[in-house]
Amino acid sequence: MKAALPPSIRPRSIASQLVILFTLASALLLLCGLSAFYLIVVQHAFEEDNEFLADRLSALQRELSQGGGLDRLTATLQGAPENEVEAYWVRVIDPSGKIIAETPQMSVFLPPSVFPGPTVAPSRFKPKNYRIGRKLFSLVATREETDGQSYFLQVAQDRSGDEQFATQFALVLGGALFLGIVFSAMIAIAVTKRGLWPLQQMTQLVERIDPNHLNERLSKATWPRELQPVATAFDEMLARLEDSFTHLSQFSADLAHELRTPISNIRGEAEVTLTRPRTSEDYRNVIESITSECERLSGIVENLLFLARAEAADRQIEKDIFPIQPAIEKIASYYRTIAEERGISIINEGDGDVYADPVLFDRALSNLLDNALRFTPDRGKITIRSQRKNGRTESTFGPIRKSWTRFYLFPNRSSNFPCIPPNPPLLNTQTTSPP
Repeated sequence: MKAALPPSIRPRSIASQLVILFTLASALLLLCGLSAFYLIVVQHAFEEDNEFLADRLSALQRELSQGGGLDRLTATLQGAPENEVEAYWVRVIDPSGKIIAETPQMSVFLPPSVFPGPTVAPSRFKPKNYRIGRKLFSLVATREETDGQSYFLQVAQDRSGDEQFATQFALVLGGALFLGIVFSAMIAIAVTKRGLWPLQQMTQLVERIDPNHLNERLSKATWPRELQPVATAFDEMLARLEDSFTHLSQFSADLAHELRTPISNIRGEAEVTLTRPRTSEDYRNVIESITSECERLSGIVENLLFLARAEAADRQIEKDIFPIQPAIEKIASYYRTIAEERGISIINEGDGDVYADPVLFDRALSNLLDNALRFTPDRGKITIRSQRKNGRTESTFGPIRKSWTRFYLFPNRSSNFPCIPPNPPLLNTQTTSPP
């Protein structure tokens, strides 16, 4: 049963983030576009109404400026039906402030005081807006002379229809914005699924890989350019894992073989000894044989511990700089006594510096020399040559065959002791000097 992760540490979904970001970007673009469209349309409608209002005011001014224009305008205003909805409201006032004529019921909604004062010069393009209840009016006022006398002309335009249009148009655009966001989210989901489908394919291929199928590779398929580095890196990791598993399986088999022989010998000698009473000398011989096998097991375990430490060398070794020739000579002088008994010569040539763990270096070199002595024929020669090359110190051993293979069984060896080489990451044929 999988425990549910708290929201604070729950992994984020790339798909959901892409959908949200795509939807937000689309919504922002739609909002900006529709807002600009709304402002343009509404502003254009109000500018047209201002032009109509200006044209109406100009027509009234021309009519008043003609002879008898005031009488004709007064007759027209007084003859207008009271219940008819007017788009324009007109009022004429004499210099004393007396209302000469006006549109019926104009004083109810638009008293003279709400208009610009007589001293204020009217503007055709910037009329005064006045709201009463649900109605919106645009107001202008001007002075005009007729029949030798000055009069004030007040004109109002009902803009309630324009305001209703703007409200309804905003609702329509809001609905269009909502539908646009919904469709954007649907498109984002489809596009995201389509874009992330190669990643799902890669996940399915990876899920089929187990220790028995490490030969599987991802680079056989054609991946998008963004996933090709991931597929290449994963294939390289699989290659390293496959190689490690192969070496581990071989190592386990070789180790079992090496441990089985001394254990079988100990058990066999002990069982044979217990079959009947023995003399003290017989028991002593059996114990000495068992002790020898135990020493052999101890050597194998010690070498295994060395290999385990070498495997974790990055976390445990303490590197230092020291001359390589004296370090090799110290180990070689120890083995020369054993080598002289068989007529084998150990030659240490060259010079240089090494950057490594001194203890592990000595142990690795001891393993190499021990293997070389075991499998070098009598009166042979073991040469250790060190030289500086391209800023590095290179050490070569020769002749040693298969000395780097763990638990390699030499065909002509006289002993069953396995070949335990140093770990290649710890000591290879090249010893690098520190940078």
